[in-house]
Amino acid sequence: MHRVHARRAARAAVMTAFVALPEPRTIGVVERGQQLVAGKFLFSGLFIEGRDYAIWDIAAAYPEVADEIQGCAWLDDLVAVGDDRARALAQDWVFAWIDRYGNGRSDGWTPGMTGRRLMRWINHGPFLLRGQDKDAAARFFQSLARQTLFVSRRWKTAKLGLRRFEALAGTIHASLSLKDMENHAAPALAALAQDCAAQIGADGSIASRKPQDLLDILSLLSWTSQTLRDAGRTVPSDITEAIARIVPTLRALRHADGSLARFHGGGEGIDGRLDAALAMSGVKAQPAQQTYMGYARLAAGRTTLIVDAAKPPEHAASVEAHASTLGFELTSGRRPIIVNCGSGARFGDEWRRASRATPSHATMMIEGVSSSHLGPKGRLANGDELLTELPTRVQCAFANTADGRKLELSHNGYQPSHGLSHARIFQLSADGRTLEGQDLLTTLGPEDETAFDRAQTLTGLPYIIRFHLHPDVVPSIDAARTTVSLTLKSGEIWQFHHDGKANLSLAPSVYLQNRQLKPVPTQQVVLSGHTMAYATRVRWTLAKTQDTPVAVRDFAQADPLDVTL
Repeated sequence: MHRVHARRAARAAVMTAFVALPEPRTIGVVERGQQLVAGKFLFSGLFIEGRDYAIWDIAAAYPEVADEIQGCAWLDDLVAVGDDRARALAQDWVFAWIDRYGNGRSDGWTPGMTGRRLMRWINHGPFLLRGQDKDAAARFFQSLARQTLFVSRRWKTAKLGLRRFEALAGTIHASLSLKDMENHAAPALAALAQDCAAQIGADGSIASRKPQDLLDILSLLSWTSQTLRDAGRTVPSDITEAIARIVPTLRALRHADGSLARFHGGGEGIDGRLDAALAMSGVKAQPAQQTYMGYARLAAGRTTLIVDAAKPPEHAASVEAHASTLGFELTSGRRPIIVNCGSGARFGDEWRRASRATPSHATMMIEGVSSSHLGPKGRLANGDELLTELPTRVQCAFANTADGRKLELSHNGYQPSHGLSHARIFQLSADGRTLEGQDLLTTLGPEDETAFDRAQTLTGLPYIIRFHLHPDVVPSIDAARTTVSLTLKSGEIWQFHHDGKANLSLAPSVYLQNRQLKPVPTQQVVLSGHTMAYATRVRWTLAKTQDTPVAVRDFAQADPLDVTL
């Protein structure tokens, strides 16, 4: 039906123009724009080089990146470059889209995708129209009008979540930015207000629990609010209240380096985008000492710790979810230390499945068994797997101590199969220089003991605790295999110790990031052993060395985007 409505919209005899000269509201990356100008195409792990390539040929040949290309976020990057070559390339590609897809008989016409594209085309309209003749401008505005007609009719069919927010925000933005389109704004605005009330929880949460999606939704709501104010319209209270709920949650999910926690398929976000979205919201509220969207945060000095402290998403919301319960990330200043592997969705089906399993997260597990399981492939129309056999009870409690804050957590994901619950304690010192941890596998009663006896072997049940390291961290293990030293690019040195009840080792790991060509090799600290009793406790400590100064001048810059193979 999208194709039917796209063809209808493409035949409509409509014209429009800008109500007022728009200003760009989206952030681009200069380095990415320069790569595009140089003929280097990097989209979600796919790299193609060649000045003769048209971006739409890549979208047609590689369906896995077509959604990203059709949304036209790359326009932000070309505008960030801003020179004549970048503008000429942006104009060529936009008008090529009109020629190739504008008749509605091909790809590129879904509500969320069209909403994203409309916002980019309108925001960068003056950039795209500079130096163009009247005929080109007429084609551009006619395409905008037709796409607005399409999305105004089809936003009702968009899947709940980010895609529906994109479709509604795009409809409102286009309706109020283009002449003779304003009649499409009211229904979309009413629906957006309803979705804000229904889909944004009291704690600013969304069903997918994906931090990156929440950031995207905040950006869309903030842009929509600004569009309404520019048009002299009142922003519905449901939208302003949703923004007010989301902002403290995102602040709680913000690491000390300004990046976003990478859980449930989300990435760290473009540098500066999170801070820009928080500033644009105008909301000053700070997170309280509690969980937000199921994540718990400890922060002191230069250190932040963020833990997945709730059940994974369920049912349709779990299509990208990970078995990451009680997994954590740790950052010191501008330098991540402990990370999750990230999402492998852009690196093939095997990487996608592996990244969703518990071994890809910094937590304790019974070796070979995830705390949640992937259901059978193909339960959804697109073939993705939902999470099944989730923990039914996840607990989290904060406490003050004489030297900082303590976080106590537990989940029962292994109770049905092995009779064991996983409990985890973090204690972060007041100066942020020491993190003390405890991991415990324990039975909670006679039924659990029976299940444990049935599951264990003569050598006990193997367990493993993983601490995945960021690629910039340089680890070294001492000869006695009792201590691992972690050297950061800032010059800080952290040391990992344990109580000797487990075997300490370094093992290969990977860091999965959307803008990289392939998984980045890194390492992980591993504690392993066998549990033969009804309770097994492992204590560990991660602390800065005494000669590491309290304040570090960290001038080292992040590596530029690398597209070398």
